[in-house]
Formats: sequence, structure tokens, C-alpha cells
Amino acid sequence: MSPIQNFLDFISLEKRYSYNTIKSYQTDLKLFESYLKNTYDISIEKTDHNMTRSWLVNEIKKGNSSRTVNRKITTLKSFFKYLLKSGEIKQNPTLKISSSKTTKKIPQFVALDDMNRILDNVKFKKNFSGFRDKLIIEIFYSTGMRLSELINIKINDFDVSKGVIKVLGKRNKERFIPLTKELQKSIDNYLVFRAKHLQINHSHLLVTDFGKKLNPSMVYRKVNEILNGVTTLEKKSPHILRHTFATHMLNNGADLNVIKELLGHASLSATEVYTHNSIEQLKKVFNRSHPRA
Repeated sequence: MSPIQNFLDFISLEKRYSYNTIKSYQTDLKLFESYLKNTYDISIEKTDHNMTRSWLVNEIKKGNSSRTVNRKITTLKSFFKYLLKSGEIKQNPTLKISSSKTTKKIPQFVALDDMNRILDNVKFKKNFSGFRDKLIIEIFYSTGMRLSELINIKINDFDVSKGVIKVLGKRNKERFIPLTKELQKSIDNYLVFRAKHLQINHSHLLVTDFGKKLNPSMVYRKVNEILNGVTTLEKKSPHILRHTFATHMLNNGADLNVIKELLGHASLSATEVYTHNSIEQLKKVFNRSHPRA
């Protein structure tokens, strides 16, 4: 098996990186491997600092943004760190390569009125797929969990007595997220409907119309279709609902450290990006309320 595939298996099975992260790493490494083959006619594990830097410069010349190039640097650093640890290389060619500074993008989020319209007014089908699709939206918005976390929820992850759900996040880190009474009721109704219409031989909560575990592309498509009917946002993905959860929580007075724990962020700096949205909300309220604004 190739070093790239070994690495992808490692971050998938042991590190439990998300589907999208793994796909990004795979794309970056395949591009790098192809560049080395065409330019230097060597395999990826035989590259050196100059060759690696040459590829990154080439990516910049192709018009890639600093954010995209930084992601590629992260991919290479993780990959060669893995090869070094597994003994496949003796020197890390990315050791002296550093990322460039980028401005943080303010996360997009669905407006509160639009979220209320989805949950209260959108007519979901009165069948199993309708129950499930609405529940997917409710879980994303009520918990802020990631797509990879949602599709891996099992029924026994719920503690009804405590009103929480156990989520296994990145790097196998467990966290507990409180459940609203409304979400608990939706889950109960869904399970009753599911038991009547499907024979399930596994413990995953959310399933396809045929009782199989959900896949990421299906969930992405469902969320995109639903959001497309209520918002003009450029991106209409499950991750937008994660941003929406965090932004609405912050705008309604939640402590930043609490949001950090609920999202499963490793550091507060990753959560602080949502304060930009909160400041924008404050400015809107100020301009609407102050007599001289």
C-alpha cells in the first residue's frame, strides 16, 4: 500500500478526521505526488525541502489564495510528520516551511427568522424521509455538531434522564451536548415512526429510506435543498448550520467558553471568530435603536 493511502487510513481510522478533511488531504497529496513525478521523477517520500517549496510556489503562481496554500502546507506537515514517526523517512522536508498570515473569514450563518421559517413553516413530507430530513436540520441547529459526528450518532448515545447526547468528535474526543425538550420530542417521534416502517439491524440513529447508515453526500444534499428554499447565502451546507448554532447562541448571551465546549474546539481562538458576527449584531441593534445613529 502507498504511503499516501497508509496516511489516509491513519487519519480516518485512528484520528477520526472528518470526511471533508480526508478528501482535502487526499486531493492535496495526489497533486503533490503528480508534481514530483512530472517535475523531478521521484516518489513522494523522497522529496526534499527545495522540491516541496517549489510545489508550493507553483501553487501560488497558479492563483491559489494564501488560505488554500496554507491548507496544503498543513496537509504536507501532517503527512511527513506521519512518515517520520512511522520510520519511512529520516528528515521532514517541511520543517522549515511556515504558513503565511491570513485574515480570518467571518462565518456565514442563517438568519434567525429564516431558521424559524424552516422549523415552523416549511412543509416536510409526512413520511419517513420527511421526519428524518427535518430531524437532521433540528440536530444540526440545536447541537452545532459536525456532519461526521451526526452520521455516527447511535441511539445509545442519548441519556434521556440527563437530557444530553454523547458526541465523539475529532481525535476521539468525547463531549456531551444538552438536548432541548423540543429536540428530544422530535427524536422520540422519529424513532416511533422508524420502528413502524423499517427493519434496522444496527444502532445508528439516522438512516436512509432503506435503513442503511447515512452517508455524508446525502446529508449535504438534503441540507442544501432545504436551505436553498429559505436563504440566499452562497454556501448552504451542514457546516453553515454549525456556524448558525454558534452565532445565535453568542447573540443571545452565551459565554464564549461554553460555546467552545459545545462545538468541541480545541482552543478558544477557533471559537472567537464568531464574536465578529456578534459585534455586527450589536451594531445593527445600535443603529436601529439609538436616536442619533
